[in-house]
Amino acid sequence: MFKVEKYTGSREDGYSLVKKQLIALIEDEKNQIANLSNASALLNQFLERINWVGFYLMEEEDLVLGPFQGLPACVRIPVGKGVCGNAALKKETIRVPDVHQFPGHIACDAATQSEIVIPMIKNGQLIGVLDIDSPEKDRFDQLDQKHLEEFVSILVEHL
Repeated sequence: MFKVEKYTGSREDGYSLVKKQLIALIEDEKNQIANLSNASALLNQFLERINWVGFYLMEEEDLVLGPFQGLPACVRIPVGKGVCGNAALKKETIRVPDVHQFPGHIACDAATQSEIVIPMIKNGQLIGVLDIDSPEKDRFDQLDQKHLEEFVSILVEHL
């Protein structure tokens, strides 16, 4: 059984705990939708000052909406379009301190001010992206990027 945790201590400690919780949630489950759903719920509960967290999964030439927490979202994003599509194309994390300054930003939630997108790569192939939005400018920093990339690596191992 899972209960709401109050994350205390340093951000490093919090990220360490959330990665351990992820492993506990997904290590014995093979279903991709179940694991992505629990991963998005876990991040939504852990991360402060966010308004959307979820996954877009590769389907042919598009990223297609997967499990998420937040307001209804754009269903399909072409690779190379918006922050998610560019992270997918480049296969690298993109941190955007101000989405209004990102050329071609796709606005699914008008409240979003900053964003981080982490590509999900398995066996050299892009399988999707983790997308996290915040209503605050410059919400995500290098520490968030490092630990969210590690979170995605753990998750991808179990998909």
